[in-house]
Amino acid sequence: MSAAIKFIVFDWDGTLMDSEAQIVSCIHAAAADLELEPMSDATARNIIGLGLREAIDTLVPGRDELFHQAFVEAYRAHWFQSEGSQLFAGVRQMLDVVREQDFLLGVATGKARRGLDRVLNDTGLESYFHATRCSDEAPSKPHPQMLLDLMEALDVLPEETIMVGDTEYDMEMATNAGVARVAVRTGVHSADRLNRHAPLVCLESISEMPDWMAAAGLVPA
Repeated sequence: MSAAIKFIVFDWDGTLMDSEAQIVSCIHAAAADLELEPMSDATARNIIGLGLREAIDTLVPGRDELFHQAFVEAYRAHWFQSEGSQLFAGVRQMLDVVREQDFLLGVATGKARRGLDRVLNDTGLESYFHATRCSDEAPSKPHPQMLLDLMEALDVLPEETIMVGDTEYDMEMATNAGVARVAVRTGVHSADRLNRHAPLVCLESISEMPDWMAAAGLVPA
């Protein structure tokens, strides 16, 4: 593990925020609005981390642009009417530790900009991040563009960057961008799925990250 890391990028849903139930509920509600066949919770959970368009293509393939627009509008209406989710335990403390060591911090998320801005405002975390990128601003994970845009904006190199996420989509995006990977098991993909992508570590929760960083020589022990 290189001690030259300057930039740490976090996924949002399933990594920093425990939003699985909220997302799954809104997917089911949007599907019901459009009179689609009911899907299992497992099917709905598996697309968490993708951009909404890519999620729709996975859940209901072969539909036209009008259908996509209708699903997006229905999902977003339910999401903005639903109660907000909570940060995972220890997130704020972890970010405080990392920020104190002068790392650049970013977010790369499958959320749209409006959705990310809402949760950053609700949680009071907006000031923690130097740059953020959403799926309506670049191709969805696992395409590397969100990471490439963030690194360009902050003038850092792939070898100076770590991507932290809970899904294979995060791990694949990082690999495609030439970036190191840290996996967390608080999301929808199992440790077996995450470990296929050779992360530096697979943490049980994000609260373990400061201890891992100290052991890896990235922060003082």
